[in-house]
Amino acid sequence: MRALYVDAFSGISGNMFMGALLDLGVSEQHLRERLDMLNLPGYELVIRKVIKCGIAATYAEVNIKDAREGGTHEHRGLSEIVALIDRSSLDLKIKQKAIDIFVCLARAEAKVHGIAVEDVQFHEIGAVDAIVDIVSAAVCLDWLNIEAVFVSRVRTGFGFTQCGHGRIPVPAPATMELLRAIPFYQGDIEKELATPTGAAILAATAQVSQSVPDGFVSERIGYGAGGYELDIPNTLRVIKGEIAAKETKKRMVVMETNIDDMNPQLYSHIMNKLFATGASDVWITPIIMKKGRPACLLSVLLQDFLLDDITKTVFSETSTLGVRYYHVERNVLERYTDRIKLPPYGDVHIKYGKLDGKIVNMAPEFEDCSNLSALTGRPLKEIWQAAMQFALQKEIK
Repeated sequence: MRALYVDAFSGISGNMFMGALLDLGVSEQHLRERLDMLNLPGYELVIRKVIKCGIAATYAEVNIKDAREGGTHEHRGLSEIVALIDRSSLDLKIKQKAIDIFVCLARAEAKVHGIAVEDVQFHEIGAVDAIVDIVSAAVCLDWLNIEAVFVSRVRTGFGFTQCGHGRIPVPAPATMELLRAIPFYQGDIEKELATPTGAAILAATAQVSQSVPDGFVSERIGYGAGGYELDIPNTLRVIKGEIAAKETKKRMVVMETNIDDMNPQLYSHIMNKLFATGASDVWITPIIMKKGRPACLLSVLLQDFLLDDITKTVFSETSTLGVRYYHVERNVLERYTDRIKLPPYGDVHIKYGKLDGKIVNMAPEFEDCSNLSALTGRPLKEIWQAAMQFALQKEIK
């Protein structure tokens, strides 16, 4: 399994995370091409090498053009940001990861300010620079084929910082909300070392590990620079490696509800909302209820800590009056993903499943094949079959 270990000994911000992944070897040209797909004007991305306390690092800076000319950042609501990402020509996986991060931000801001998620107006974190940082994080993780992200304790700094609402304590309230499930410490540096954007990237993608996970074999190390000059290197260290995972069992929750009085056109929207909330899987089964009424059984597979959020989503988005849930054990194969260049079509991700170190399952990523079909005009089944054959030949070699 391809994994990333994030060592946040000097905090984390969106641009530090971007710089660190570029330092790992992500193609700058690839990143710029994907950012262009947003059709987002008003910024300039500057990437350069710097030295922080003797350590070479990559510094990524998003310059807002109108800000340099005396203008102000544009404020956007969550729905506007989601629409901006959704109508781009980015791969679906990249879109979903970026949207997941912004959903985390919106929830944190909504809780801090005591308002509804849809009423949140992103100020510091909703400006163009944060959109670029977050989409870049999704693009870079996809480029590296990262399947799991782990993070150390996060140094946040202390003191006060200025925002649109006035002077607020460090860590910022939104940052603290986002780091609820991630251990952090303030340390002895009076600066804002961990920003809401950086915390949101971790909240949406990472799991905690005080040190590199068991079985982790390091392949490459990257450093992303922050903007401060400190007594310690103001850098984010990331380590890319492989984890030789075995079959694993995990305790999960299945939530169910029977629905017989709802417009079936809503189900697609509801499924997307549940996935955005963090559901591991969602499925719908046709059933017959009392008095012979046709209905649907909505089932959601989720992790324990998401139970309250998933329940709220089901109640707010469906017509049900109640839900039931029970615990299950899930056993999964060791899984990893590889990117292949499939001539003459383009790049396709191949998903593999291993049992006792041997590949027992493989499949091309459907969305990749679908996108290539749309781009080339070739039948989807032709591209899927070509990808499968190419992958099989590659494994034989």
